[in-house]
Amino acid sequence: MAAVPNEFVAHCCELLAPLGAVRTRRMFGGHGFYVDDVFIALISAERLYLKADEVTRSTFEAAGCTPFTFEKARGGSVESVATSYFSAPEDAMESPPLMQPWARLALAAALRARATKPRATSPVRKARPRKGSSAKAPTKL
Repeated sequence: MAAVPNEFVAHCCELLAPLGAVRTRRMFGGHGFYVDDVFIALISAERLYLKADEVTRSTFEAAGCTPFTFEKARGGSVESVATSYFSAPEDAMESPPLMQPWARLALAAALRARATKPRATSPVRKARPRKGSSAKAPTKL
């Protein structure tokens, strides 16, 4: 893991570490968290948000967690957009064992999202004639 930029990011890395190799990346003025190269969480304004989906959203909402939102300009007005990341429960921020069930929900949601995305395929290259070869078709004898 690269150098951790601040104490809160380091604390969140410790909370998520029982799930696997944790890697952070600066993004959108905050940080993103990857566990075994799967994006599961982000930090914004010193708050940890965990990935949720239609399967786990109600669990996060029942615990009083709120979605990460951002402001987006559209047609001359600004609207608030809610994402699929929910704040971690306050008590879960206390220790890795308390965070583990929530982090597992986030990892499961991220894996489900990854499974539903179509795989990017490489464009098919057309064969080019080799250098020095004639572009003519072979002649019949």
